[in-house]
Amino acid sequence: MQLFTFYNVENLFLPDPKPVHPSDPTASGLRNWDERKYQNKIFKIAHVFQMMQENYGELPFIAALSEVSGKKVLEDLVSMQPFYNRYGIVHYNSKDERKVDVAMLYNKIKVSVIDSEAITFLFDIKNKNTGNYDTTRDVLYCKVKYEEELINIFIVHLPSQREKNINKPKRNVILREIQDRISGRIKEGEKVILCGDFNENPDDENLVKVLYGNSGEKILVNPFQELFYKRNYSTFHYKSGLLFDQILLSKSFFDEDGLCFQGAEVFRPEKISSRDKRFQGRPFRTYAGTRYLGGYSDHFPVLVTFK
Repeated sequence: MQLFTFYNVENLFLPDPKPVHPSDPTASGLRNWDERKYQNKIFKIAHVFQMMQENYGELPFIAALSEVSGKKVLEDLVSMQPFYNRYGIVHYNSKDERKVDVAMLYNKIKVSVIDSEAITFLFDIKNKNTGNYDTTRDVLYCKVKYEEELINIFIVHLPSQREKNINKPKRNVILREIQDRISGRIKEGEKVILCGDFNENPDDENLVKVLYGNSGEKILVNPFQELFYKRNYSTFHYKSGLLFDQILLSKSFFDEDGLCFQGAEVFRPEKISSRDKRFQGRPFRTYAGTRYLGGYSDHFPVLVTFK
C-alpha cells in the first residue's frame, strides 16, 4: 500500500523578528508569532505524519502541502521525526501577497522528480507595470517517477471565497488552464493527480467541470464526492462543514496496472481535533482570529491509498 496526502497546514511561517514598534506589521501577519510558537507548530505538523505512519504502517510516499512560507520551514519539517531527512522538497516562491505557497515532499528512496514548474497566474493587469497585477498562489506542477510509472502532479491552493465570492472567476481561469494541461498528459498515456485546497466543494460547478475534457469525455475521478455526500469535512466556516481539500485522479488509477486506487479519507484522529466541546469534530487550529490556540491546523489532511 502507498499513501498520497494533501495537507493545508495553516500559516506555516518562520518566527517574526521582534518589531521595533508594537504597531509594526509582521511578515507572517500573525499575532506574537515567536520561536516558541513556531517550534510547537512544526512539531505538531510532523506529529500528524507520525500518526499517519502509526495508523497505516507507512508514511506517504508523496505529501502535497499548502500555506507554507518559504523553503526553510520545509527543511525544518523534513529534518524531524518521522522524516529524518529522507524526504526531498519541491518548492517555488510565488507572488502571493501573503507569501504562502504550495509545496511537495517526496520519499527520495521511492520517488524521483523528473521535472517541476511553478505555474503563475496574474490578474487585472492595469498597465504594463507588474506591480499592478493582482497575484495569487502558484500552481505547482511536478512530473515524478515511481517505480516504472510516470505521474503528473498538480498542486493548487485556489483563491479564497471572500467578499461575495469575488474570486470565483479567478478559480475558473486557473482550473481551465490546468484542465488543458491535464488533458495533454492523459492523451500521452500518463497518470495525473490534481490535488489541493480548491476553496470549493466537490459538487460545486468548477469541481464538476474539471472532471471532463474539452470534448466532454471524462478524464478525472473525484473520490471525495462520495465522502462529501456522507458529510465528511476537512474544514469549517462558522456552522458549515466544507470539503475544500480534495485529491482527483486520472481514470488510469482505477485500472489494475501499476498504482491502483484503493480508498480516500479525511484523516481526522482525535488528537488533531478541537478540544472545545462546542467545536467537537472540527480541526484543532493554530489561531482563531488573533487568539492563539496552539493547535495543528484549521484543516484536516486528506489522503488516498493505492495498492
